[in-house]
Amino acid sequence: MFSGFHQYISQVVSFTDKEKEQLESAFSFRQVPKKFKLAEEGKVARELFFIVRGLVRLYYTKDGQEITGFIFRENLFAAGYDSFLRQASGIQTLETMEDCDLLVISYQQMQDLYATMPRMQELGRKIAEQRFINAQMILSSFVLDTPEERYRRFEAQHGDLLLRVPHHMIASFLGMTPVSMSRIRKRLAK
Repeated sequence: MFSGFHQYISQVVSFTDKEKEQLESAFSFRQVPKKFKLAEEGKVARELFFIVRGLVRLYYTKDGQEITGFIFRENLFAAGYDSFLRQASGIQTLETMEDCDLLVISYQQMQDLYATMPRMQELGRKIAEQRFINAQMILSSFVLDTPEERYRRFEAQHGDLLLRVPHHMIASFLGMTPVSMSRIRKRLAK
């Protein structure tokens, strides 16, 4: 259950065996069904999740439409980060796209780890840095790339998600309509 977790964090920070045990005791294991809301717009996100199995979608709601902001997959941390970090109501919803196996830590447990384990602060910082880099790359793509270029990059980097995620959600993430994405896919298939 913790093998992917330890593999991921060992790429970022070297924890001692004792610290790994302390980390494991702070996280709980949870299985949740598809379409389960882990964090909701207008509410405070009180937990951070490490995805052992499954997919989780972060989305915004505008004029009754869901706009996909990110798709988290196995071996990634997921949360409504702005709400989780500020402990204030958020503007994002986090929902499972498949049945998921998750490792879960509360905000308070995270703060306790920060206070007692200095390397945990480094891990938190590096995860936040990676989230910033990802957000910057997404923003840059919207400014610099055409919709076709965004689709090609998504297909090259996350092609397996085209088989796991409804295409209208991917189109939303890429900033285009499902019809536009379908046209791009047809053009590229020729």
